[in-house]
Amino acid sequence: MRRLRACAALLLFLSACATSAPSRNELTVRNPRLANLQRAAELPWTDGGRCVVREAAQPWPVLVEKCYRTLDRDRIEFHDTTGRCTVASADAAAVGIGFCVLAAPEIAVGAVIVLGVVVVGVAIKEAMDAYELRHAYPEEAGTSRGTKVASRETEAQRKPKLEPEPAGQDWQPPVPPVPEDRTGRASCEPVPVPHAGEDDPHNECADKFPPNRYPGMDVLVSGVRFDALQVGVRKLWEIKTHRFDTYPGFIQRREIERELEQIQKERTAAAACGYDFVIGVSTQEHKDALIEVDFSLDVVVTGCKR
Repeated sequence: MRRLRACAALLLFLSACATSAPSRNELTVRNPRLANLQRAAELPWTDGGRCVVREAAQPWPVLVEKCYRTLDRDRIEFHDTTGRCTVASADAAAVGIGFCVLAAPEIAVGAVIVLGVVVVGVAIKEAMDAYELRHAYPEEAGTSRGTKVASRETEAQRKPKLEPEPAGQDWQPPVPPVPEDRTGRASCEPVPVPHAGEDDPHNECADKFPPNRYPGMDVLVSGVRFDALQVGVRKLWEIKTHRFDTYPGFIQRREIERELEQIQKERTAAAACGYDFVIGVSTQEHKDALIEVDFSLDVVVTGCKR
């Protein structure tokens, strides 16, 4: 891995020298994340492209370093047509010519040959479809329309707590600016964003149980973050995986009060944009506690473990 990083660092340096300068129009319109997705779509991936989607915002050499292990290398032939990898770095030869050739700032014609037909990875296709749906990020949408698109930044203000928060809570950080429609309101178009935090059991449940249309991603709708958008239907999910049944009674009551504030905000945003809204909880006791205070909630027991 140390040699891979050394090679990636070298290629990043070479990119400043070897890559021809793009035009101003290309700099304005071309989005690096989208460019990486389009480049990766031409290659076979063993994980459907999930690693590529997760690392797409990185420079291409860094993306290759992170995701090279998920590449279906049995279907690819690498040829160092320029001699750059052989001459420029002994580390590149040590870790394999394939990584160096693929991570190059510009892939020469004939350097990477894919055997057979490439079916675009599911995760990559969904990410590219999402870009097309919302005209990429706000600054790109403004360029394509010839107008300046305003962004609204929503900040989540947390109230002081009288009791300590239970461990493993599903607190969500402030969301980034989201696209706005022509009326200036936050858009109802779903915008995939990386899962908040590094709570692996929670994220795995959000990806697999509904199941999530954008694995590895939350989704913003009308400026509000949801844990998942269910595949095939207009249904947004809020997932709770903390061990509610193990909390003392007074902590459970405070937790339900806090959750209801969040749920009401999410349910309102979902309904305004024509989505159903479901809360997934790990235990029947958690479901009963929510239904007891608001019987109109759609609550499902997922059984997801921590």
